[in-house]
Amino acid sequence: MPKKLYKIEQGRILCGVCGGIAEYLNLDPNIIRLIAVLIGVFSAFIPLLIAYIVMACVLPDKSMTF
Repeated sequence: MPKKLYKIEQGRILCGVCGGIAEYLNLDPNIIRLIAVLIGVFSAFIPLLIAYIVMACVLPDKSMTF
């Protein structure tokens, strides 16, 4: 079965995007959130904010994919 990228519903902080990426990559969600913050700090947050908003709008919820 192929892996699917989705937003999580349990344990989400904002929209569940980082948690979904963490499940897709089999990592701890806090590591993904830390990486996102570091990318945001070094890129002045605007590109990260745009990418996060797009992913929050485009990615389906986990309950909709299973």
